Amino acid sequence: MPAALPLLDRAVVGQRLRQVRKARQMTLKQLSEASGVPLSTLSKMELAQVSVSYEKLAAAARALNVDIAQLLRASGTVTAPAPVTVVVDSLPAAAGYSTGTYDYHPIAGDFPERRMTPAYARIIARERGQFDDFIRHPGQEFALVLSGRVRIEFETGEAVRIGPQETAYFDSQVGHIYLSESDDGADAHVMVVMTDR
Repeated sequence: MPAALPLLDRAVVGQRLRQVRKARQMTLKQLSEASGVPLSTLSKMELAQVSVSYEKLAAAARALNVDIAQLLRASGTVTAPAPVTVVVDSLPAAAGYSTGTYDYHPIAGDFPERRMTPAYARIIARERGQFDDFIRHPGQEFALVLSGRVRIEFETGEAVRIGPQETAYFDSQVGHIYLSESDDGADAHVMVVMTDR
């Protein structure tokens, strides 16, 4: 597994967020009310003054009625591409976004009207204290460890440990975090698939 894949600068993500919001003719206040993300956080996201969690980025994308992969695309239009049957991606080609605790790389972002969000994630965090709060978002989540070991902690007090070729499936509305527990101190690499329902 590669140690690091290409990441988009948060300024690029902020510009995309602003572009989509303007295309939808929404104010920051309207987006804040629709997404539940504080107005000040949205403003800082657009101005590249803060890296945010997947949860907040996904909430903004849902409120804008756009796939999160479009916010993480370095260039291109906001409109959906022509229908396709199959999309083949390679991980190094998928630019990602870093939250400080994880690096996310959306996969198959060009597939129109996706019903699930597959992503490659590099788990950097090793301690609960590295998170402000648990991550929550609508839907369900499936994780497959590609390399390393991962501990998924839930706000309920439950936790599960999984290693290479092991999986977890859970309700992603329940607060959760991923922590790398790789013996050698390396980051863990995980394939994650999320749904909005």
